[in-house]
Amino acid sequence: MSSVSAPAMGEPRAPGPRRPGLMLAVLLAGQFMVNVDIAVVNVAGPSVRQDLRPSGGALELVVSGYTLAYAVLLVTGARLGQARGHRRMFLLGLGAFTAASLACGLAPSTGALVAARLAQGAAGALMVPQVLSGIQLHFTGPARARAQGLLAVALSGGAVAGQVLGGVLVSADVGGLGWRPVFLVNVPAGIVLLAAGARLLPADAPGRGARLDLGGAALLSAAALLAVVPLLFGREAGWPPWTWASLAACVPVAALFVRRQRRVESPLLALGVLGRPVVAWTLGALGAATGTFYAMMFVLALYLQDGLGRSALFSGLVLVPWVAAFGIAGPLVPRLPARAPIAGYLLLASVYATAGLTRADGAALAALLGFGGLGLGLGFAPQLGRLTAHVPDRHAAGLSGLVNMNFQLAGVAGVAVFGTLYLGVPGGHGTAFTAVMLGFGGTALAAAAASFAGHRAARREDQGSSPARRAAVTASNRV
Repeated sequence: MSSVSAPAMGEPRAPGPRRPGLMLAVLLAGQFMVNVDIAVVNVAGPSVRQDLRPSGGALELVVSGYTLAYAVLLVTGARLGQARGHRRMFLLGLGAFTAASLACGLAPSTGALVAARLAQGAAGALMVPQVLSGIQLHFTGPARARAQGLLAVALSGGAVAGQVLGGVLVSADVGGLGWRPVFLVNVPAGIVLLAAGARLLPADAPGRGARLDLGGAALLSAAALLAVVPLLFGREAGWPPWTWASLAACVPVAALFVRRQRRVESPLLALGVLGRPVVAWTLGALGAATGTFYAMMFVLALYLQDGLGRSALFSGLVLVPWVAAFGIAGPLVPRLPARAPIAGYLLLASVYATAGLTRADGAALAALLGFGGLGLGLGFAPQLGRLTAHVPDRHAAGLSGLVNMNFQLAGVAGVAVFGTLYLGVPGGHGTAFTAVMLGFGGTALAAAAASFAGHRAARREDQGSSPARRAAVTASNRV
């Protein structure tokens, strides 16, 4: 079977990539860069505080402003890719991300750094949705499954590499620049990637120019802001009344967005397709599982550094087995049985519970985290395959934006909920670590249950579809 897919019936035909492997490398490198910068500032924060003397709120914006802009604009960035061309938007986002990284590294004040971080997040939201869209549009069968496995590695590996790279660069104090190299390193990398992308990414399909639902984009962005802002800043602020008011206001604004999407001619999201049970359950499982990962990185850093006196570099390096095992699951995806995600999430739950009850450290912790990464990998990549197999290619942009927003909201919510739990449990770091890890285990069990529901919904859809449709789904991804 060819690794390059044909467009959906009636869609403009885009030239396929001449070298799909190199095209995929460009897309994944962009995803990796964006995820590095989600985590890198957590390590560089103390150095930023010493240099620029920001207030506590300003420093929080330096760290979280990037995630804020990124999460809010992901769906809009995905729709822009569909309307204006995935190649064009990827390169535009990458160029803007590189320029914003330079502005971050040269920022003379806290305000300039906050503005540059917001611009970085917005640029990432323009670039990243084109990655999953590119995989869905240009790969099929085992090639698509392998690409999605590698995407999972880029997501997880970028987050861990951000912590490790931040620790190395800040500790090295390259050229006496302190925290600035954590941003400046993106500049040469971005320039090289821009040159490679201009050469290797396939041209966009002719005949684009579909209208963007600006009203829908405004409503969705408002709903995301109302959800993300209190989750990002509520924990540090002690959850004042405005945080709960903001979360409550998110619901009617989201309802207005849904109502608009059902009425407009060119909706931002095709809710009839993306709201089907197989999609909803699978997104729920992915959100629950990935939310525990992002929260675990936050809690593990506190436990190891503040509780056990370990270095920031150690707290980053101990996660390397997780990423390595996560990567092992990628090549296995085409050969995994349909219920592999359920087993993977059950393994993940057992790892969290064991780590919490034993309060593991050192080699034992590293080994457990390796099994945890394998468990998440067995669930993550196959479920991406399930989503792309059950959503037509013409909705690739909407699916990509929805998947990426789901990841970010789950990560932000996970850090907010479990970070608050860790800091609020009496009895010291050990007791708090046990309580939070057991909470992660329960969430992973919920992910397993949602994955099972998604599996059953997928089977019902396949049984009710035509033989040709069932054959296409099976060929696209066994799960």
